[in-house]
Amino acid sequence: MSVSPTTPDRPRLHKELRRFGFFALAFGSMIGVGWVTSIGSWLGQAGPAGALLAFVAGGAVMLCIGLCYAELTPMLPVAGGEVAYAYKAYGSFKAFVVGWALAFGYVSISGFEAISIGKVLSYLFPAIDRWPLYEFAGSTVYLSHLLLGVICTTLITWVNWTGARAAARLQVWLTAAFVAVTLIFVAAGLGSGNTDNLQPLWIAAADGGVASAGILAVLVTIPFWFVGFDTIPQGAEEASTSVPPRTLAFLIVGSIIAATAFYALIILSVSMVGPWQELITSDLPAARAFEHAFSSPWLSDLVLIAALLGLFTSWNGFFLAGSRVIFALGRGQIIPKRFGAAHPIHGTPHWAIALVGGLTALAPLLGRDALLALVNAGSFCIALAFFGVSLSLLRLRRDYPEMPRPYRLPGGALIPSIAALGALGMLAAMLYPGSPAALSWPREHIVLIVMFALGGVLWVSAAKSRAEISQAQRDYLILDG
Repeated sequence: MSVSPTTPDRPRLHKELRRFGFFALAFGSMIGVGWVTSIGSWLGQAGPAGALLAFVAGGAVMLCIGLCYAELTPMLPVAGGEVAYAYKAYGSFKAFVVGWALAFGYVSISGFEAISIGKVLSYLFPAIDRWPLYEFAGSTVYLSHLLLGVICTTLITWVNWTGARAAARLQVWLTAAFVAVTLIFVAAGLGSGNTDNLQPLWIAAADGGVASAGILAVLVTIPFWFVGFDTIPQGAEEASTSVPPRTLAFLIVGSIIAATAFYALIILSVSMVGPWQELITSDLPAARAFEHAFSSPWLSDLVLIAALLGLFTSWNGFFLAGSRVIFALGRGQIIPKRFGAAHPIHGTPHWAIALVGGLTALAPLLGRDALLALVNAGSFCIALAFFGVSLSLLRLRRDYPEMPRPYRLPGGALIPSIAALGALGMLAAMLYPGSPAALSWPREHIVLIVMFALGGVLWVSAAKSRAEISQAQRDYLILDG
């Protein structure tokens, strides 16, 4: 795009991310730490076969959404990808809605990881639960946990501040360590476990058949376990020249397939090492399964070490993604343009990073239960963004058929339509009171209302910033790669 004399300078990020960095960013963000405590719930609701079926079916739906990203990301390889897709398809306001929802979702996860570091470490070292300060929303807030959260937040902020290459290198090493540790206990479970322990494969219904409600109960929670592949579009602008735009499409799809395989292996290995019915009441079912089956505390600790590594890969990934969404909104002057500045030396969105770092450091003051409410509300926001992305692809297919597409999703409108319906189903499952994935009333609904109200205030307060440039100038700032 030609730049007129009145076009503002477009801050640019350094192109430092390579293939392994992108894959580690997506896969590491998806696997996280929640599986360590939640696998007992999956088995208790659906049984081993039911849980596997739910994850494979849910993974297929997420793959449809991921395929929408696979076409859009190479088309518009810019920071804060979803902001650009919605802007091109629907304009500034809907781009803001999608960006604000994503930023809230990513930052809430980052804050939750900051308080979770103390919780996970306390399983390995119980003495860490020291110096209780106060109770808030049902959680005890410990000074030791706050200090750990602040120290780790400072480190992650510093790594991201110094460059995307440093953040990606950290992500690659953490993800590689996670995979290595996970392979040890998965191999132990599959190699030394007994398939007899998988029985019964399903949770029985009252009439003796399969309890489909249990499978559905696991299925509606699947989006929570796959959020993270969408971090690749956030860093697309920072792709090295050795990474063709089309490659990003395959990395998105590959990361979703890898995450599906990971969850399937975890369910199988944990279910095979002992009678799975004995695990469903444990706080740490995955760790306890290996400890009891092999009379080996070190295998239990290995599971917890994997959880700790997963926590950091998720944290770093969502931290990076959140800062890029805020940067994209700021650079397009949809919100105050200060947040769209790039560091003159490191080529990173330093003001956006500072904002995410500050919010993450403060978040643990709310306690774990209050932050969990923010994360659940944030999951709704991310599902809303998935819906927006699916609709954006359908609109761009119709209105801009001539746009260059390094990767074009086959099948016409079928897969984007399935993706849109899948995302709409996620939103409905979180709003329907009887759903296992339903947001709790009233706490999480209040969080959503406050989040949207704050977004409205930000939109109104940024009106002056938006009015400073024309649409053509904003097109250049948001869409020019």
